[in-house]
Amino acid sequence: MMNPRRNRSLSALVAAMSAICFATFGLGGCATGNADEALMQENLELRQQRAELENQLADCEQRYAMLDSQNRQLGSLGATGFEGIDGVTVGRTAGEVTVGIAGDVLFASGSATLRPEARASLDRVVANIRSQYGGKTIRVEGHTDTDPIRKSKWETNERLSAERAMAVQAYLVSKGLDRKQVYSAAFADTRPRGSKKDSRRVEIVIIDE
Repeated sequence: MMNPRRNRSLSALVAAMSAICFATFGLGGCATGNADEALMQENLELRQQRAELENQLADCEQRYAMLDSQNRQLGSLGATGFEGIDGVTVGRTAGEVTVGIAGDVLFASGSATLRPEARASLDRVVANIRSQYGGKTIRVEGHTDTDPIRKSKWETNERLSAERAMAVQAYLVSKGLDRKQVYSAAFADTRPRGSKKDSRRVEIVIIDE
């Protein structure tokens, strides 16, 4: 016959072993469940990141297609005739040719009187307008940097840009362009470039339509 005390000890041992096994199983199950949830969350985040990257790629491809189309269009327009003129930059879009001349090339600081050495470049610009763009409307634009007027007689940048644009306009007309064909516009500092030096400029825009 089994000793009652031994029987109680055995029962206690079995109960303890059962509790340990249950606790171990329970912990293992929780750990596995947490790992699965973490993996599912990570998978969801990766899917979202992939969708965002695909959208960005689609946007880039669309922009590339647009720029490529513009480049092809500009390439098909050919040379403007102003290339190679000293101190002149040329831009072209469908319908307009922009001839840019730095303000420091055309004028002394704070002045609206053309430098004598700038007239050679303007003469070549006029000659090309007369030969290739006869009858086209010409807009002469004056631009300045953002520095306020302090030392010159002009009260504002608007006044300085207007006077410079009109000085170039008058010179173009004096060299044979029809006065009805040419007009001026003052933009002051509303269309700045990358630097103050680049912002000070006069642009001769040919409406090539």
